[in-house]
Amino acid sequence: MTDETPGTAGATDPGGSRQVRVVLVDDHRMFRAGVQAEIGRTDETGVDVVGEAGDVEQAVSVITATRPDVVLLDVHLPGGGGVEVLRRSASMMGAADSPVRFLALSVSDAAEDVIGVIRGGARGYVTKTITGADLVGAIFRVSDGDAVFSPRLAGFVLDAFASTDAPPVDEDLDRLTQREREVLRLIARGYAYKEVAKQLFISVKTVESHVSAVLRKLQLSNRHELTRWAAARRLV
Repeated sequence: MTDETPGTAGATDPGGSRQVRVVLVDDHRMFRAGVQAEIGRTDETGVDVVGEAGDVEQAVSVITATRPDVVLLDVHLPGGGGVEVLRRSASMMGAADSPVRFLALSVSDAAEDVIGVIRGGARGYVTKTITGADLVGAIFRVSDGDAVFSPRLAGFVLDAFASTDAPPVDEDLDRLTQREREVLRLIARGYAYKEVAKQLFISVKTVESHVSAVLRKLQLSNRHELTRWAAARRLV
């Protein structure tokens, strides 16, 4: 995490009188360890990391068990992605519960990813270029109910929700299931079928079936055309 600032200066609690309970959801264990080391010094930051998860199933289990104040949520996760975590968490936690707020923290800056998790209920979206101090500030602001975005990403949300001219969804992309979108992104990034299967905890045969379905629905002939299609929509 380096230098992107979402305008969160002064949002932390320097006196240490308040703590925000946080769950980290990211499929890269080393990244979770790095975030934990950066922001998890509770006495200094006021952030108490109460749980971690690496896929959708783990995330829903940990979130419902710990009821954190804020969930730092990666967009691309095995088992259905960040949108699936949002959907399932909402269905398992009643309205009477203390609100659990979600802040997307992702390497992706694709408009489709940003809009997808915000529509799913996340309160903000920052990329992994954010500094540790700014991430702490973003966590506190989201805990307070504010919406927080890395500067350049806010425009995606404004365009999607404020413009009456822009279509709300990509009709071609909307034909695909969530799993097919996950497979599409990984294939477009150059992953071999075996690597996709390992990433998503599914069989190679299932990957092949999803790729065939994606090519058929998008009327494409091969993975090279699929890669160009995904790149044109900034999905990779």
